Amino acid sequence: MLFNRLLKNTFFILALGLISCEAQTKKRNTAEVKASSENSIVIGANQTEKYLPLLADKKIGIVGNQTSVIFKENGGYTHLVDSLLSRNMKIEKVFSPEHGFRGKADAGEKVKDGIDTKTGLPLVSLYGSNKKPTDEQLKGIEMMIFDIQDVGVRFYTYISTLHYVMEACAENNIPLLILDRPNPNGNYVDGSILELSQKSFVGMHPVPIVHGMTIGEYAQMINGENWLANKVKCELMVIKMKNYDHEKNYSLPIKPSPNLPNDQAINLYPSLCFFEGTNVNAGRGTTHQFQVFGSPDLNAEVFNYRYTPRPNDGAKHPKNEGKLCYGMNLTSEKKLSQINLGWLIEAYQNTNNKNEFFNNFFPKLAGTQKLQQQIESGMSERAIKATWQAGLANFQNTRKKYLLYR
Repeated sequence: MLFNRLLKNTFFILALGLISCEAQTKKRNTAEVKASSENSIVIGANQTEKYLPLLADKKIGIVGNQTSVIFKENGGYTHLVDSLLSRNMKIEKVFSPEHGFRGKADAGEKVKDGIDTKTGLPLVSLYGSNKKPTDEQLKGIEMMIFDIQDVGVRFYTYISTLHYVMEACAENNIPLLILDRPNPNGNYVDGSILELSQKSFVGMHPVPIVHGMTIGEYAQMINGENWLANKVKCELMVIKMKNYDHEKNYSLPIKPSPNLPNDQAINLYPSLCFFEGTNVNAGRGTTHQFQVFGSPDLNAEVFNYRYTPRPNDGAKHPKNEGKLCYGMNLTSEKKLSQINLGWLIEAYQNTNNKNEFFNNFFPKLAGTQKLQQQIESGMSERAIKATWQAGLANFQNTRKKYLLYR
C-alpha cells in the first residue's frame, strides 16, 4: 500500500517535471521565434493596430493593385481590400495604377474603369486619359490609402500616380495614408537628373533614375519640395516599416508588374529599361523580361545570344515580335549597385543602322537629350557618368531631409 502510494507520487512528480520542461521548451522556442523575427521587415500594411483606428467610420478610397497585401505569419497573404472589408470598413472606391488593379495589363495599355468582380467595388483607372482622380471621383471619400509596391526607379510610373493622387487629395482636403513598403533598389542612387523640359508620366520630378527612397519617403519629398500644382500640400500620414533600412535585401513576394517577374529583372530594370527608347527588345515576349536584350539589327558576330520574342502575358505585341534577335543573356549577371550603361553603349556601337537605333521616347526615359548625344558622340560610360555627379550630389543633400530609414 505504502509502496503503491510512493510509486504514484513518483510518477506525479515526474509528470510535473515533464510538463514543466515542456512549458519551458515552448517558452524558449517562442522566445527564439520572436528573437528571429525581431529583425524581419514589418511592412506598413501589416501594422493594422496603427492605422485601423484612423479608418473607423471613415469613407475610404484605396489606391492599390495586386501587391497591396497583408502578409500572414504562417505564409500567404490577404489583400488589403479584402482585409478591410472583413473588418466592416467603408471602402467606397478602388483606384488602380498602370497594369490595373489585378496587375495583368501590358505596359502602356489603357485600363478601363469598371467593377472588381471579387468585391463588387467600383474601380477607377488612373492610367490612360485619367491619370489624376477627379473631384467627382473623390466625392464622399474622407480618407485615401496608398499601398503599392514600388521598385525605386524614376520611370516606373507608380510614383507619378502617387503625385497625382497627392495633388487631388490636397485639392479636396482628403488626408492620404501611405502604408510603406521596401524599395528593392533602395541601396543606391544613380543616373541623370531629369530636366523639366523632358517631364512626362515616366518622369515628373528632378530626381535621378534610381532615387533610393521608399514610397513614404518619396511622398514627403513631393510635399516638401513643392512639386504639386500651385504648391498645394497634401495632408500626409506614413505608416513606417519596422526593421527596415536601405541596405537590407528584400525579395518581392509578388510581381510588381507583369514584366518584372523576379529579383534579377528588378535589379537590371534601371539599366535595361533604356532599351525601351530604342529598337532593341528588352526581353518582353520572353520568360526573361528585363534580363535579356536583343534586336535583328545587332551584329550577330558580336552578340551570340539568340531569341525570338512571342506574345505572352504582359506583352501582347512585343517589340521585334517573331523576329530572330541577337543580343545578350544577363540572367546570371551579378547584382548591380549602380546603373550599367555599357550594354546600351555596346548595342549602339554594334547596330547595323545607327540612325534608327534611338526613338523619340528615349529622352523621356533618360530625362535629358544629353545622354543620346553623349552616346552618339562616342563618350565612354565613365565619362558620361562623370557628368552626372554634381546633380547627384545636390539630390543626395535634398534626399537626406526626407529619409525615414537609415
